[in-house]
Amino acid sequence: MNKIPSFTIDHNRLLRGIYVSRKDNVADEVITTFDIRMKEPNREPAMHPGALHTIEHLAATYLRNDPEWKDRIVYWGPMGCLTGNYLLLRGDFTSRDIVELMRRTFRFIAEFEGDIPGAAPRDCGNWLLHDLPMARWEACKYLYEVLDCIKEENLVYPE
Repeated sequence: MNKIPSFTIDHNRLLRGIYVSRKDNVADEVITTFDIRMKEPNREPAMHPGALHTIEHLAATYLRNDPEWKDRIVYWGPMGCLTGNYLLLRGDFTSRDIVELMRRTFRFIAEFEGDIPGAAPRDCGNWLLHDLPMARWEACKYLYEVLDCIKEENLVYPE
């Protein structure tokens, strides 16, 4: 059985950043999948599931309401390895194209106060698994250490 492309990335050299994971043609459109990598795999601790779950709720809420991008959002969700998230967009995009969108998204999370959208038993399959303070801390760290000073090595997968 052949390996899928994402399993061929050298995760031991992967930095935090925004990467184009794949592009798929669906009907007459391109769907671009982004790897929104918040942790260096295998070199720093993964995120706590409660923090990542809260980031998922807040980012999905923000992105689906962003005036410029809301009609292009297909999906936002956590990686199973707890080191980041996937963002799927309608359209053919590069990593650089969404840097400002990710800055706004993570600023929203870092500054969020109040009730987490969709974090009630009726709306969420694991509504008790949320950690807003840690989600804000992780978002702040990613925003200030990566997004606000992003470099080419944070936008292109290592060879």
